[in-house]
Amino acid sequence: MSHGDTQATEPLPDEMVPAAAPAPRRRVWPWIVAFAIVAVLAVAAWFAAEAIARQIVTGVVRDQVRTQLSLPADQQIDVDVAGAVIPQLIGGSIDDLTIASDDVTFGGVTGDVTVTAHDVAVRGNGEMSGATATVSLDESQLRTLLSTVEGFPADTVGLAAPHVTMSLNLQLFGVAIPIGVALTPTAAEGQIVLSPASLRLGDSEVTADALRDQFGGLADTVLRDWNVCIAQYLPAGVVLSGVEVEGDLLVADFDVDGSIATDPALQENGTCA
Repeated sequence: MSHGDTQATEPLPDEMVPAAAPAPRRRVWPWIVAFAIVAVLAVAAWFAAEAIARQIVTGVVRDQVRTQLSLPADQQIDVDVAGAVIPQLIGGSIDDLTIASDDVTFGGVTGDVTVTAHDVAVRGNGEMSGATATVSLDESQLRTLLSTVEGFPADTVGLAAPHVTMSLNLQLFGVAIPIGVALTPTAAEGQIVLSPASLRLGDSEVTADALRDQFGGLADTVLRDWNVCIAQYLPAGVVLSGVEVEGDLLVADFDVDGSIATDPALQENGTCA
C-alpha cells in the first residue's frame, strides 16, 4: 500500500464500545414528602381557621341572645353550629344553629329552652327558613305556670309520665274528701289542655260516672278540662305544636315562623283562642 492511500479505520467490536453513562434518576420521594408536609400544613391551617370562625360565630350568637332576651351576663348559653362553619359563611347562611340555655324566664315562667334554627342568613336582615323550639319545665316550674290558672290547685301538682297529677277536695256532708286526678296534656290553639285520664278516691280508682253518682254536680270541678294559655307568654310567631310528660319534665314543642326576625307582628305576644 502506498503512502498516499488513506487507511480505513475499522470500527471497534460492539463489546468493546464503552456503555453510555445512565441518565441520572430523579429522586421522587423528596417531592412526595414535601407534598405531604404541605398537605398537613394546609389541613392544620384549615382547622385553625375553622376553629376561629366557629368561635366568632358562636360568640356573636351568644351575645345577641343575651341582649335580645335581657339575660344576665353570667347566663350559660350553649351554641352549636352543625357542619363546617367556613363554607356556610361563604354560602351566606348557617344550615342548622342550635341554642340552649337552662332557667330562662319569659312572662314570669321559667324553663329550660332549646331552639334549632334552619338556614339562618349571616348577611342582610337575618332571615331564616324556620325553627323549632323545646321548653322543659320541672315540677316546681310547672306549679308556677299552673298557679296562673284560676281555681287550679297548683300546690298539689306532680309529674308521673305520661300524666300531670293533682288532687283537690270535694265536700260531702261537710267533710272534705280528697280526689286524685291524672291529667293528660295536649296542645290546642296556643294552649296546654289538661284532661282527666283517671281518678282516685282514697286508694281506689273510680270512674267519672261513679264520681258523679256520689257527688252530683260537684264532680264537674274534677272532671273538667283545664286550659293553660301559653301563647300569651311568647311571640305570635312561636306556636305550640305538642306537649307531653317525659320522665320528671313537662316538655312543650313549638314551631317558629321563619319571618319572625323581620316581621314586627310576629314579634308581639300571641293570644289564645
